[in-house]
Amino acid sequence: MRILITAGPTREYLDDVRYLSNASSGRMGYALAEAAIARGHQVILVTGPVGLTPPRNCQVHHVETTDELLGACREAFPACDGVIATAAVCDYRPRERFSGKLAKTGVSLELELVETADVLAELGQTKAHRWIMGFALESAEFAHQNALRKLKEKNCDIIVLNGPAAIGSNTNEVELIDPLGQAIERYTGSKTDIAMRLIEWVEAHLNSQ
Repeated sequence: MRILITAGPTREYLDDVRYLSNASSGRMGYALAEAAIARGHQVILVTGPVGLTPPRNCQVHHVETTDELLGACREAFPACDGVIATAAVCDYRPRERFSGKLAKTGVSLELELVETADVLAELGQTKAHRWIMGFALESAEFAHQNALRKLKEKNCDIIVLNGPAAIGSNTNEVELIDPLGQAIERYTGSKTDIAMRLIEWVEAHLNSQ
């Protein structure tokens, strides 16, 4: 298979030096890329800014903003069999980006935020015969319901639910939730081990789509 994998955070700039982002390390996405390559698949890795070295033998696209991530995915997805979307997209951006560096003025600054592009939703709208494995990081009481809603709204085939403890960690605990809302698999361990099990699951359940 040829698999598109998104990883890491995106950044949305307030001025030329300040930005909104999140603490995603990119480790889960990079582990998935390594696992897929080890299993003999072709990988296109679209990665936000992280302190990791991309695996060898894959095509890499470095991006910063959500719009850049969307553009890279639009270009790569048509030639792929599916996508594993682990990127932690920054959901909001400043309405206005200022040139240079904003200086302190001694008064409060009001910042208006607007939503960024919904990358996963667009991939879901254009997937045709391709498959989509989404990721949902949820901390609320209704984490399972929120993940299922994301699966349906984004037109995913399967969604991987994990929690805030995964951020910056070498380990993870995930559930695979299917379109019926059932938690069909639960994996706990290193991100490397979980990545291999997820790729094996994709091979067994999505490769024939």
